[in-house]
Amino acid sequence: MIIKNNLQSFIQTNMPIVLNTLRELCAIPAPSHFERERAEYCKSWLESAGAQGVYIDEALNVVYPINCEESDSITVFVAHTDTVFPDTEPMPYFDDGEKIHCPGVGDDTASVCVLLTLAKYFTENKLTPPRGIMFVCNSGEEGLGNLKGTRKIFEDYEGRIAQFISLDSNLTVINDSCAGSHRYEVEVLTDGGHSYQNFGNANAICELSKIVAAIYGIEVPQKEGSRTTYNVGSILGGTSVNTIAQSAKMLCEYRSNDRECLAFMQNKFEAIFEGARSERVRVNVNKIGDRPCSNIDDAKLEKLRCAVKPIIEDVIKAPVAFKVASTDCNIPLSLGIPALCIGVYTGDGMHTREEWMDKASLIPGLEIAVRVATTLTEV
Repeated sequence: MIIKNNLQSFIQTNMPIVLNTLRELCAIPAPSHFERERAEYCKSWLESAGAQGVYIDEALNVVYPINCEESDSITVFVAHTDTVFPDTEPMPYFDDGEKIHCPGVGDDTASVCVLLTLAKYFTENKLTPPRGIMFVCNSGEEGLGNLKGTRKIFEDYEGRIAQFISLDSNLTVINDSCAGSHRYEVEVLTDGGHSYQNFGNANAICELSKIVAAIYGIEVPQKEGSRTTYNVGSILGGTSVNTIAQSAKMLCEYRSNDRECLAFMQNKFEAIFEGARSERVRVNVNKIGDRPCSNIDDAKLEKLRCAVKPIIEDVIKAPVAFKVASTDCNIPLSLGIPALCIGVYTGDGMHTREEWMDKASLIPGLEIAVRVATTLTEV
């Protein structure tokens, strides 16, 4: 009865706090691996809301467990504090009355604000799930963060997590399957030299370009129910216009929601890297990212889908689409643990500097978060 009677009142009372928290968090830069300041803010926020036992772990996760001491069936809710942007200074923030414009505002700062407020709801109402719940403002979800924060949670609570919900999407989307990926830094080294005097020497930029061309010549596997992609995301190298480049680097990746297809791409990439090596060309390959694919019995996952989907559709009065994505859910799904990534806002432009979110969408977003959490934890 508590939930039915006070949820709307709670949302109305706390929405100004949510928006203020969003503005303050957006002012704290948080590239992957540099989330310390946001983590300290979130810990202080939770403690000010009455939370006890909050701690920051070695991975810079902010962890708030409730009744988890002896439970081996914990429900975990996460939202990631890092942004995809490398900025170490506050990014432009603009509120036009209906929308908030700021890089990273939706992905995933708005979700962090909803997660904090969800934890406050449990704390204020003294809700104690019989099998435990854990709220985590986690680190390292984006890019080369390589899901560091979620990996740490599953290491520290190995065998004790029963289900996992990530807040990291738009309201109309549920990510119930994950795309695995492997990411590489590839460095090409040559003798180089003067562009005129040493003409004919191997040029690292040219040799790296051959590798890029070979990658873009790969025919990805066409397996039913799967999607496989590849990308070269950045290139750096050379010295000057009149220098034969001695070094060049790139970052590249491939993704697939199928483990066999991921293995196929690994063989292709490794063959290309090996084929580029010669007496004149050195190729150094460093694997900098490894995100696993799903490895779960669909019947286990279907139970979680059936619990969550009707709640979201009841709140937004619209159908929800199931999609594949690379999220914090990659880790639990690879371990056979039911996990879904759900949305708590509406917006667009994620991973661009034109990102925005609809302020009013946080109202149904918070309702969804509370109803899903109370349903899954049976309080």
